[in-house]
Amino acid sequence: MVGALVLLLATRGASAGQWVERPGEGWVALAVYHQDTRSHFGTSGESRMFFAEGHAITTSSFLTSALGLAPGVDLWTQFSFNRLRYDDIAGERASTGFGDTRAWLRFAPLSWVGSALPFALRAGTKVPVGDFDVDADIIPLGDGQRDWEVMAEIGHSFWPRSLYLSGWAGYRWREENVESRKDFGNEFFYYVQFGGRVGPFGYRLAMDGWDGTAGVTEGIHIPGFQRELVQLQPSVLYDVGPGQFEVGARFALSGRNLPAGTAFMAQYFSRWEPF
Repeated sequence: MVGALVLLLATRGASAGQWVERPGEGWVALAVYHQDTRSHFGTSGESRMFFAEGHAITTSSFLTSALGLAPGVDLWTQFSFNRLRYDDIAGERASTGFGDTRAWLRFAPLSWVGSALPFALRAGTKVPVGDFDVDADIIPLGDGQRDWEVMAEIGHSFWPRSLYLSGWAGYRWREENVESRKDFGNEFFYYVQFGGRVGPFGYRLAMDGWDGTAGVTEGIHIPGFQRELVQLQPSVLYDVGPGQFEVGARFALSGRNLPAGTAFMAQYFSRWEPF
């Protein structure tokens, strides 16, 4: 359960809209999320306290970057580092270390026929990093599964007004964790954001989530072993140096078999010039 906190924080990543980077141009973002919760969503979606006075504390950082490789093509990468802690009446358990690594290739196929519509296709993978320990006394830093995903993205700028709307939807295929013989099931996921600027401040209101299929344990499909989540994240931004500093909160509105509660975030985003 605690390891799932890392996944729900990672799914958003950095968002720079659907304007694919020009060759040699790009951006980098460092985000930190912190969640302190004593509750989770049960198998039927009800919010309940963790068993045995459980208390989960998660601090996760994500370094995400994008680089234009060719006209209409860019590469995204994401690295994570996590500090996970879970306490209950049985004691305290904690893990610290690198989490899973992600990479995506993003294409703007309409740009190749002269269209300026900000539409993109993104395909990528998540690679488990480090050992996934099935020992109950050790908190894993990931779920030990390799993922493959594809998504379609679209956006719109309301220029000359400083408003924009963008989002994506996709599907994630999840391989089985051969060590634990668990498979959390494939997932449909989505993300939509609306933002703008008022004077020196920017703002963003985002909603994201996913709907998973029934998972597998020891080779058996279990209908109740199914994960869902819907989150709302408002944030404000301010120009600092060459980039923007962003602070916000992520509220878990509903879900199933995942932690509930609020996560707080801080992020610094900066572009880089062509080389």
